[in-house]
Amino acid sequence: MTPLTTAQLKGLAFKDGEVPQAHRPMAVQEPQPEGSGRSFPPISVPACQPLRDARNGEGSIAHVFQIFNWKKNIMGGSSILASYEEGEAERRFAELKQALTTCRSYEGEGYVGRFEVSVRTEAAPRVGDEAVAFREIIPMKPERIDRNEQFVVVRTGNTIATFTELSAGKGLSFPTELISLQVERLREAQRP
Repeated sequence: MTPLTTAQLKGLAFKDGEVPQAHRPMAVQEPQPEGSGRSFPPISVPACQPLRDARNGEGSIAHVFQIFNWKKNIMGGSSILASYEEGEAERRFAELKQALTTCRSYEGEGYVGRFEVSVRTEAAPRVGDEAVAFREIIPMKPERIDRNEQFVVVRTGNTIATFTELSAGKGLSFPTELISLQVERLREAQRP
């Protein structure tokens, strides 16, 4: 099967008015050209890298993302829709599942400096061909409130969709009904 293109992924993403929990507009964005963003040193535990790759559509032939400014959570959420060559989505997803069996914490550097992350797996919704869910928790000093980000990663055919929900101090979750709707669109688009 031919992988979905950037234009097809854009067409499958949520439109204004389809997500009543979010403020508008909900623009579908393409990633910056390779090498145009800031780069950071590798994280401290290489076995955890697949967790970071999933959220960026690493290795995909096309990907798009949306940012959701929720009405009830100022921190917001996002989704990435990524399309892969035949067999590549399955391989990447297997790497992610393997990483979640061993990755419990890692350190790295980002736009706001050094960070320490603890990783906790949780039950994933029953959607797509396979799905995983986990949280990354970063202690925020001196505020003493944890940065708590949920990731739900779903493979459907040759696509991987990653949904994130960011919160402070409490563990909020990306709306399951939206995950189901988006995954079903990806499934339909790949039917022969």
